[in-house]
Amino acid sequence: MKKLIANFIKCGIFGWCLEIVFTAFDSLRRRDFKLKGTTSLYMFPIYGMASFLAPLFRLMKGKPIILRGLTYAGLIFTGEYISGSLLTKKTLCPWDYNRSKWHIKGIIRLDYLPFWAIAGLLFEKLLSERSS
Repeated sequence: MKKLIANFIKCGIFGWCLEIVFTAFDSLRRRDFKLKGTTSLYMFPIYGMASFLAPLFRLMKGKPIILRGLTYAGLIFTGEYISGSLLTKKTLCPWDYNRSKWHIKGIIRLDYLPFWAIAGLLFEKLLSERSS
């Protein structure tokens, strides 16, 4: 239980950092060279949920990177959809993808698949036995 809590905190903080960097780089597209990144307090537990994927990470060890990345992206989409749906019901969802033509109910963006695959692989690395 202690390791799960430590991994939850580690994933939550790591996810926050990834999101801040990702949103800062997106500001380059808008030619905003201040590179301000943003996140939300609600994102900490959402990213922390990646800690529950540790058994899957071990199970997928040795599988092709594309298969692992696509599997993780699918699970992240599922988590994003569930958490986004719950937060949207309370008007607390910190993201809105309605402007994208690749959105599903404004909650997930299918064009983010490569980013979520990479994020999943990064969480896998974060939680690998060597780095624990």
